[in-house]
Amino acid sequence: MSARTPSRPHPATTGGVDLRLPWWALALPALAFTVLLALILNPSDAHAAGGDPAIAHLFEHAQHLVTR
Repeated sequence: MSARTPSRPHPATTGGVDLRLPWWALALPALAFTVLLALILNPSDAHAAGGDPAIAHLFEHAQHLVTR
């Protein structure tokens, strides 16, 4: 015995998906990116960093460009 499929009370929309994000859905990732970028660019917190000096020079140059 087959079951009936329920009919929709509203017609389906054809205008695409209506997706609205709250303000914090964009603000929080942007804030997290900014904080992580500031942590990377702050050379005073990198006491144990033994990385390549060219990368440190690149970050220092980027920091000077951002602070201008």
